[in-house]
Amino acid sequence: MFSYLRKRFSRHLRERSRRRARLVSKDGRCNIEFGNVEQSRFVFLIDIWTTILDLRWRYKMTIFISAFLGSWFLFGLLWYVVAYIHKDLPEFNPSINHTPCVENINGLTSAFLFSLETQVTIGYGFRCVTEQCATAIFLLIFQSILGVIINSFMCGAILAKISRSKNRAKTITFSRNAVISKRGGKLCLLIRVANLRKSLLIGSHIYGKLLKTTITPEGETIILDQVNIEFIVDAGNENLFFISPLTIYHIIDKSSPFFHMAAETILQQDFELVVFLDGTVEATSATCQVRTSYIPEEVLWGYRFAPIVSKTKEGKYRVDFQNFSKTVAVETPHCAFCLHNEREAKAKEKKGFDNPGFVLSEVSETSDTKM
Repeated sequence: MFSYLRKRFSRHLRERSRRRARLVSKDGRCNIEFGNVEQSRFVFLIDIWTTILDLRWRYKMTIFISAFLGSWFLFGLLWYVVAYIHKDLPEFNPSINHTPCVENINGLTSAFLFSLETQVTIGYGFRCVTEQCATAIFLLIFQSILGVIINSFMCGAILAKISRSKNRAKTITFSRNAVISKRGGKLCLLIRVANLRKSLLIGSHIYGKLLKTTITPEGETIILDQVNIEFIVDAGNENLFFISPLTIYHIIDKSSPFFHMAAETILQQDFELVVFLDGTVEATSATCQVRTSYIPEEVLWGYRFAPIVSKTKEGKYRVDFQNFSKTVAVETPHCAFCLHNEREAKAKEKKGFDNPGFVLSEVSETSDTKM
């Protein structure tokens, strides 16, 4: 019992360590970091719009709140300075005929409230700028313009963050595993993908990349070498009618990197299959990319996907997502090379073969008939 638990625990640790090495997670996030970058981080401030959009929500909301509170407090100090220089504050005991730059500013708190009312255009009517000071009029114009810029930028950033096509990609899901089985008489690698919304993706295109470590004939080791994997959909690779789950497949032929793999050796391979789905969101016309990845432990040899679409008595088509990632064992050749040789042998049997030892001897015919 103890040895069984130890083996299972060690196998779990091996699988876990291998899963951590994947470049793309199942939800599409890239597991990569940049070190010793020579460029300064100041370059990210040049493209401040993209930097703000890429920030997480907690950092974005912190910047959002800090920008407004900071601007209100800064201009509140400026309004207090204007009132202090013009001696409008109560500690200066202004005369009855004294006209202040800003009515009813009695201290720093009232200056902050006036700054808030000015920038967000609340305008309670209790505090207002008079025509006594040109400085106050200029400061009012400057704060109003700057307030509109801050408000437009921050609100636009939040709206763009909410409406990013990245969120639309979360409603596109791939099967948990990829399977290898025969399809149309050919050995294929199959993956199932589904659109969880009724709105379509326009101009969808599916393709894949196989990431592996290769050694060139010159002895150079290339980590994360990318090999193109062509996926086929029965309805066509372009302009998919993506209203129901689709099964995409890759034909394992002589040009496929899976051709020399077998059911017994696929788990010993070191590769990562990354699958991409590009399309345009129908509602916003924004481009969208969905990606996922499969490691050798997630590629099941000798299985196919269970049926998922059925027709109800009312004439509607029903998609049962309970069977979306469910697989069924089927009879499958244990390698593509064996299937290829088997098909060649059958083709030769149909054509027949020549016997080089067969010699046709000619016999002269004589007539024994007498007249």
